[in-house]
Amino acid sequence: MRDKPDITKYIMKPTSRKHLRNTALLTATAFAAAGVNPLLAAAEESELNQRPNVLLILVDDLKPALGAYGDRVAITPELDRLTSLGIRFDAAYSNQAVCAPSRYNLMLGSRSTSTGLYDFGRNFRDFYPDAITLPQQFMREGYHAEAMGKVFHIGHNTYNDDASWSVPHHPELLIEYVEHESTGGELTREEALFNNESWGFAGTLPRGAAWEYPDVEDDAYADGRIADRAVKRLEALRDEGKPFFMAVGFARPHLPFSAPRRYWDLYDPDELPMPEIEVGPEGAPNYAVKRDGEIHQYDPIPHSSEHDPFPEELTRKLIHGYYASTSYVDAQIGKVIRGLEELGLDDNTIIVLWGDHGFHLGELGIWTKHVNYELANHIPLVFVAPGVTEPGTATGQPAETVDIYPTLLELAGVPMRETSQPIDGVSLVPVMKDTEARVREYAYHCFRRGGRMGRAIRTEDYRLVEWKRIGEAPDTAEIELYEYSEGPVELRNIAEEKPEVVAELLEILYRQPEARRSRPESTWQ
Repeated sequence: MRDKPDITKYIMKPTSRKHLRNTALLTATAFAAAGVNPLLAAAEESELNQRPNVLLILVDDLKPALGAYGDRVAITPELDRLTSLGIRFDAAYSNQAVCAPSRYNLMLGSRSTSTGLYDFGRNFRDFYPDAITLPQQFMREGYHAEAMGKVFHIGHNTYNDDASWSVPHHPELLIEYVEHESTGGELTREEALFNNESWGFAGTLPRGAAWEYPDVEDDAYADGRIADRAVKRLEALRDEGKPFFMAVGFARPHLPFSAPRRYWDLYDPDELPMPEIEVGPEGAPNYAVKRDGEIHQYDPIPHSSEHDPFPEELTRKLIHGYYASTSYVDAQIGKVIRGLEELGLDDNTIIVLWGDHGFHLGELGIWTKHVNYELANHIPLVFVAPGVTEPGTATGQPAETVDIYPTLLELAGVPMRETSQPIDGVSLVPVMKDTEARVREYAYHCFRRGGRMGRAIRTEDYRLVEWKRIGEAPDTAEIELYEYSEGPVELRNIAEEKPEVVAELLEILYRQPEARRSRPESTWQ
């Protein structure tokens, strides 16, 4: 077995004056109530204790490869059961298919193009020092807020936001190996990056294995430990009797596909779905299609100059690893949900299941995310809201990550305090009450590639992507248009064939503000 690195020294940054100020404001607000009439205070406390709890489950790189979403291969009984308890959003999308910005989208309720936060290494409080994050909205109404695992992205010169939690965030490993053979006993480049070592130093390190499957217990990896901790903390919070906002972040199915052997054994490799199209869409700009990048940081992944597409055996192994990792995290989330139920908290707890973005498994020759195509942006999104959602319901309402912020506030009866950051989300509660209702007819997302900003509009039938440099005139843009009646993989750019659809979707796009230029990298001092 391999020794685990000490991660706390990498993820804990010095507390800045801005963070101290924000924390002090929260503390001052609490102490200001000290002079309130005791009877009135007791009544207010009783009312507070009746408010619903929130359990926010975040899963890294989870696309809708779930039985509940119609995937016939995925073995995900716990997530299928969770989905059956509430409402499933079938047309939910990330606002940007990369880890750090997607989590800012969630926690700020702001699209990346509204904030200019497109990259790692940006501290949103450098640009919005008085921003009110989603958990802070709850904290200001008397809630206890805490987080464990991957909630904010930590790594690649990016850190947690201390002011968002009532107690310190509980970190866990994201890049993790048990077997010595997976690393040769050395620190690997992805471990270093997620430990906030410099890019230059990480580049000198060896690659770790893309997968491993030792015969170990679930808690040999971070997600098993996080599930165990979540149940213990739920019990403690129940006993305290104060409403809570708990964010529980899971690592798998993010690479490496490290999961106990029994989850790999669930699948017959010969029965796994293999990509049918391994070249980019016909007529797409070259820069819109991705090769290499994240996937190439793992061994034994070849560079695309050596193999494009990957050999079939390697492709099958990676797909096996993704499905095994998904089944592993499914089991861990099941432990948390069943723990919630056994503690009697389920009748008064809003549950949200959210994947931070989608994932390509060789379709179009693309691996992981970082593009504007369907499979990189389509996400699972499930709400279980006692007294509001009906069990086993689903909707085609287009939804975005930023919508979770106002939706949770409305569900919990928490007033939205005025924020310094832009709020781009809309509440989905009307759709929960009537699955045929519509609060928006499209989803919006973005990604930068080739020095251009790609802004996308996804409707029920089409996706339009406008590619241009920020600030340049619309007539300089290149346009992609895809139609999805034959499936989720883009085959051919039909922008020139359907100018009337392009015009219609551009009219929607031009109603959105122009994308902000990228913010400078933060120093985190």
